Amino acid sequence: MLRIDQATYDAIVEHAKRDHPVEACGMVVGPIGSDRPERLIEMVNAAGSPTFYEYDSTDLFQLYRQMDERDEEPVVIYHSHSATEAYPSVTDINLASEPGAHYVLVSTREHGNNPGPVEFRSYRIIDGVVTEEEVTVAGTRADAVAPAEESS
Repeated sequence: MLRIDQATYDAIVEHAKRDHPVEACGMVVGPIGSDRPERLIEMVNAAGSPTFYEYDSTDLFQLYRQMDERDEEPVVIYHSHSATEAYPSVTDINLASEPGAHYVLVSTREHGNNPGPVEFRSYRIIDGVVTEEEVTVAGTRADAVAPAEESS
C-alpha cells in the first residue's frame, strides 16, 4: 500500500495537469528504508513527448548524488499518461529499475489540463511483474480518484 500526504498527492496531480499533453515525470524521495515519501522532485521530460518520458541524464545523476548525500532513496516514481489509462505500458515495465519504489501513474486523458478528476494509481513493478496497490491519501483510503467512467 502507498501512503501519501494530501499535499504531495495534489502536487503530483498538478504537475501532470500542467505538463499535459506532454508526460510529466518526477520522484518523491524519503529516508532509506522508511517507505515514507517526503520530498517531491519534479523532473523535466527530456523527451518532450506525449507518449514517452525520459529523465535528463545530468539531472538524474545530480538527483541520485543528492539522495546519496542525504541518505534518501526513491519512494515514489511517477509519470503521467496523457492519452491512455493510468496503467504501466510495456516501456514503463521494462524501465522499472527500482524494486522498492511505488510506481504512480496519473492519467490526464479525460480532462487534460482543465479542472476535473484524474486517474491516480500506484503499482509495484518487480522483475516485470505489475501489481496494483491501494493508495491512502492523508490517512484516508482513496484508491485515488476513481477512474472516470467511460461514456457510451
